[in-house]
Amino acid sequence: MIIQLEKDISTSQYKELTSRLTDIQYDINRVTTQFSDYVIAVGKKEFDIRTIGTLNGIEDIHRVSDAYKLVSKKWRVQDTKIDLGDGVHIGTGDFQIMAGPCSIESEEQIEQTVQHLLDNNVRIMRGGVYKPRSSPYSFRGLGIDGLKLWYKKASEAGIKIITEVMMVEQIEQMMPYVDIFQVGARNSQNFNLLDALGGVDKPVLLKRGISGTIDELLQAAEYIFSNGNERIMLCERGIRSYEKAYRNTLDINAIPLLKEKTHLPVIVDPSHGIGVRRHVAPVALAGIMAGADGIIMEAHQTPEKAFSDGQQTLSFGESKSLFYKMRETFKFRENL
Repeated sequence: MIIQLEKDISTSQYKELTSRLTDIQYDINRVTTQFSDYVIAVGKKEFDIRTIGTLNGIEDIHRVSDAYKLVSKKWRVQDTKIDLGDGVHIGTGDFQIMAGPCSIESEEQIEQTVQHLLDNNVRIMRGGVYKPRSSPYSFRGLGIDGLKLWYKKASEAGIKIITEVMMVEQIEQMMPYVDIFQVGARNSQNFNLLDALGGVDKPVLLKRGISGTIDELLQAAEYIFSNGNERIMLCERGIRSYEKAYRNTLDINAIPLLKEKTHLPVIVDPSHGIGVRRHVAPVALAGIMAGADGIIMEAHQTPEKAFSDGQQTLSFGESKSLFYKMRETFKFRENL
């Protein structure tokens, strides 16, 4: 059960609420976010929720049977929209493209990519400065100095940036230079990291785990929301299966299912989803037709020379063509 509290609820009104819930043997968890104040009440006893909903200081009350309550669409029917400022929004009706290299490599590369995005009206640049690599000998990113340089160049051009955070200890130093924190597939159940990101007022893009279920993804998002941050996006990026013909198995089924289960925006990553450059475009378009609110993809001026993931990265010419096709596909979908 989710109880939304009025902003000016008094101490005595809150005590009355908790007393009523305790009397019917419900566990009480108070959640304060950047937008509202909630009580998550969990128990088994059936009762008329009007006896709680009519108390002073209560704005709304909802029964939610899902284990993930705050991210469930059963209580918040209106979809969440993420406002990044400067007219950049992500959510139902506001399709966004996030594009850029797998890894931030140099000042020249940043400038080339920023200009490419500006030329194609893409407002969000992706890239990695801390890279979780399978091999310890692979390029692992430029770190905080690379992030500072990237942020300077991007913000001067009006481009927002999304980049991966890998550890709780990195959040504070990254905060001034990040518009969206990304939680990668390997960290999707790093609950200490999710708890910490619940305490920041920056949007979080949460990727599905390598072998994660839909419920596990939603429960991970619940960790962030329940710790105070409502600005969450979910990302379907493919799961590991027995198939070896491509990098991952992009779960197209997950997209409409997530849109049905949660009010959070759903983003698709076709680059990691298939991992084969020539097939990224059709997979991206399929994700849009399935209901995605945005696409996050890899683009590099010369993918063959990319420090990482060149095999799944589109050239600037290929990405320009795909940007147009994605926008046309979104328009087609919205007019169905």
